[in-house]
Amino acid sequence: MIVVSSCLAGLKVRYNGTHSLNHKIHKLIEEKKAVTVCPELLGGFSTPREPAEIIGGNGEDVLDGKAKVIEQSGRDVTELYIKGAFATLKKVQELNATIIVLKEYSPSCGSTMIYNGQFENEKIVGNGVTTALLKRNGLQVISEEQFSEVKVEV
Repeated sequence: MIVVSSCLAGLKVRYNGTHSLNHKIHKLIEEKKAVTVCPELLGGFSTPREPAEIIGGNGEDVLDGKAKVIEQSGRDVTELYIKGAFATLKKVQELNATIIVLKEYSPSCGSTMIYNGQFENEKIVGNGVTTALLKRNGLQVISEEQFSEVKVEV
């Protein structure tokens, strides 16, 4: 089974109420070859919500208690991101996912790049909180850009 970020399937669950539709992923959902997950919603957020970034490190640092996820207004939402990461891990394990495709740059889902924590639209190398947890549990996570290169029958 393939697990994908809900926003990549066209669901309007991003912080600003939009989606990041990827047509290849949407087709997999329609054909019931993939299921969606949104770590932020599983963590207790609603849509729309305030933008958040990891401050002081990356997803691994958040899991280790060395960094935080902070909304633009300054509210600490670290625990909600961690809760969503663990809920996503449980779902992925229950589905025996073979491919996990998560939205790049997200503080939850980024798998190679995340925003730098300054709310300046600048990116740094790093994983989001959910991706870090999934990787710690031996799971492979790729971005939508990497997925475009994967051969999957659609």
